[in-house]
Amino acid sequence: MVTQSAAATPRRILVLGTGGTIAGRAAQPGDNIGYTAGEVGVAELLGGIEAPDGVTLEAEQLAQVDSKDMEFALWQQLAQRCAHWLAQPDVAGIVITHGTDTLEETAFFLQSVLAPGKPVVLTCAMRPATALSPDGPQNVRDAIVVAATEGASGVVAVCAGVIHSALDVQKVHTYRVDAFASGDAGPHGYVEEGVVRSLRNWPAASEGSAQTAIDLIASVGAAPRVEILTSHAGARGAIVDALVREREAGVADAVRGLVLAATGNGTLHRELEASALRAQATGIAVLRATRCTNGQILPKAGDALPDAGGLSPVKARIALMLELIGADASG
Repeated sequence: MVTQSAAATPRRILVLGTGGTIAGRAAQPGDNIGYTAGEVGVAELLGGIEAPDGVTLEAEQLAQVDSKDMEFALWQQLAQRCAHWLAQPDVAGIVITHGTDTLEETAFFLQSVLAPGKPVVLTCAMRPATALSPDGPQNVRDAIVVAATEGASGVVAVCAGVIHSALDVQKVHTYRVDAFASGDAGPHGYVEEGVVRSLRNWPAASEGSAQTAIDLIASVGAAPRVEILTSHAGARGAIVDALVREREAGVADAVRGLVLAATGNGTLHRELEASALRAQATGIAVLRATRCTNGQILPKAGDALPDAGGLSPVKARIALMLELIGADASG
């Protein structure tokens, strides 16, 4: 564990490392895409970064993964470590260094489970640590500033000086350093020369139920299998039907939920919709989410398949997975 002292009896901020491009290393400094993610330790990432006045930084390495390979087991561990540190009276907040590919999923999972009264700030980089001009150090510094901000709460993401709510954040670009957006909702705010400028309220906190959720998540051996399928021109229902047959045959880890990435206002190709209705009739939970980056599904009378409102398909998958976990616990 690495500690930076800032003052006597300071507030602490925990920086939890999980890998990602921010911890990536390339053979050549000019190579921003041919790197290996998750090679630089979180303690090294903090080198040269000064803590705000009255704040001490502590680092803990939880994992070194390329975030495209994120798994439920690491989410379990991450949620439990966050809960542990958030419960310490002198801990002001948490920063998590994370890969960009699934950052929005991890953020949404943590907000759904923790809904913390203190800030949990995910940050990242689009260039590896070995780049000629890495973006990681500034992002980490900005994230620490947000985590140290009085009155901040909930799970947010910080990238390129922009603060995004966990509910809204999406990766929208393949390589730009400002790769994230918040859709219609817009960003929560900005970090400007070490100062946070908020534009709206911080994500809601509900700490009363957080420990119950953490205990429930910790008790799950494996997450319910929920798959995402996309509706498109010429879509068919063969994959859905195959998943239904797998479930009916009693295959271990058979699918329990389906998220359909629908067109427009939750519409589905007729063949995919027919197979989804058959799946729903067998007990598989089905949820529609829109493919559109902006907007949300507006339900109408007679909808036979439930919708995920404004959640993206990947966040709808997490919501459905958590719903199934809750149903298992209560039933």
